[in-house]
Amino acid sequence: MKMTGAQIVMECLLEQGVDTIFGYPGGTILNIYDALYKYSDKIKHILTSHEQGASHAADGYARSTGKVGVCFATSGPGATNLTTGIATAYMDSSPVVFITCNVGESLIGKDSFQEVDITGITMPITKSNFIVRDVDKLADTIREAFAIARSGRPGPVLLDILKNVTAAETEYEPLPREQHYSSGRLAQLMKRASEDFRTPKPNEEDVDKLVQMIYASEKPMIICGGGVVRSRADKELNEFAEKVDAPVAITVMGGGALPGRSPLATGMIGMHGSQASNMAADGCDLLIALGCRFSDRVALDPETFANNAQIVQVDIDRSEINKNVPTDHHIIGDAKVVLKMLNEKLAQQHHAEWKDYVFSFATETEYDENKDKLTPKQVLRTIAEMMPQDTIVSTDVGQHQMWAIQHFHFDYSGQLLTSGGFGTMGFGLGAAIGAKVGNPDKAVIHITGDGSFRMNCNELATEEHYDAPVITFVFNNGTLGMVRQWQSLIYDHRYAATTLDRGPDFVKLAEAYGLKGAHVSTEEELRTAIQEALDSGRGYVVDCIIDLDEMVRPMVEGGKQITDFLVK
Repeated sequence: MKMTGAQIVMECLLEQGVDTIFGYPGGTILNIYDALYKYSDKIKHILTSHEQGASHAADGYARSTGKVGVCFATSGPGATNLTTGIATAYMDSSPVVFITCNVGESLIGKDSFQEVDITGITMPITKSNFIVRDVDKLADTIREAFAIARSGRPGPVLLDILKNVTAAETEYEPLPREQHYSSGRLAQLMKRASEDFRTPKPNEEDVDKLVQMIYASEKPMIICGGGVVRSRADKELNEFAEKVDAPVAITVMGGGALPGRSPLATGMIGMHGSQASNMAADGCDLLIALGCRFSDRVALDPETFANNAQIVQVDIDRSEINKNVPTDHHIIGDAKVVLKMLNEKLAQQHHAEWKDYVFSFATETEYDENKDKLTPKQVLRTIAEMMPQDTIVSTDVGQHQMWAIQHFHFDYSGQLLTSGGFGTMGFGLGAAIGAKVGNPDKAVIHITGDGSFRMNCNELATEEHYDAPVITFVFNNGTLGMVRQWQSLIYDHRYAATTLDRGPDFVKLAEAYGLKGAHVSTEEELRTAIQEALDSGRGYVVDCIIDLDEMVRPMVEGGKQITDFLVK
């Protein structure tokens, strides 16, 4: 049947099972939005306040559901406003397809109104990107983009479609997703995509070698990274950790893959890692890193990191092996598949003495309890007590992010949504909205700081309009807290440009958007506010006043040995 390019976009999205799009219209993408109007009974569109908010919402949707997120934007500033969200998804391996439209073919290269080379701009921050100039290739290109986004190590893909392509007509043949790998020219594209971005099959000899290394180890340790979360390998990781009988630390991206209340959980590792995690990394004789790329926030000093151990890295992406930390052995493969193979081969191990040593160190920072003020742990403990246990938690970036990962014990993959690799302030609210849209039956909260919240608080309008009852908790200390902490500890208390002695009043801001909120400075007030928020069933902002100089503890300075704590 003959269709316009814009109609083909809609049909191809339906082929992929897409039911939700986040976006913001503009001139060059209007043909697609006009087609979307006619598909509104099949595909829901969430209009955000800003394209960046749409990008984070699509990302949060993808992370929390395990599906591919979809985001629309127009050309020029619409497209460039996506770049922070694209980079965020890229650094954290989140599958999102971004569809932008550019000026028509006759206007390309003439500095036309809102013309921009978005494929050139995003090349370093996408898994792959395409510019579509021929309507006859549009359907197959969309199919290929989705295959690339979800295959192997997931990641964002950008499609830039020229406006004339969205208006042109061609024959469209429906093709169910399960037939994409057996259909003529498309099969060749899919074969190429699967070869370039395929999930590698683990080598059985490599798996057998790791089993023998485990048998020889007296002090094993496991690091759980984002790869375990992405592959939804919770069950397999739990079984493996119990069989090895080893302490398990998480990276920022690994939260939820092992229940935070597990007796084997040591908490976060690295710059703000627990004493137990960091001491275990320093003292172990075998370190098994699962889906972890050893970033500079984990392996602060690669020369001394786990230098008493044999290091084994399991990762789906061969380029991550030996990139940051030299390994003694590695396995290339999806974490879920590798863990299944290991669990089939491993006999039960016992390391009681080693565990006793590791857990003699603190897994969580203690704070002085005071009824007259709030501590970060008090806030998070109260939230955890009053919210449903399966609540999805989205964070921004800064002190509040570290406190949340330290003290909120996540139970499953996709429960924690946070920007780990790119460290994107302003990520949290959009991601929370995306998560709520994708998980309407789950409670969703947004944990942020007064600095981060300012960046994309305009998405409260989206939250209110679509009745997405996200509860936002602002850790309000009147400063850019993480930067101030560095200034206190490393820059001799020179507080340059970090004090936030200015508006807005976050409760009045919430009210301006048609939501409710409360200022709280004690645990009792916090409990009252949470109950009111739950009872209301609407979006709500809880402004939690905490001390200006409260710090994330422990902390190790970048580039130092992992046990060289600046503060404990």
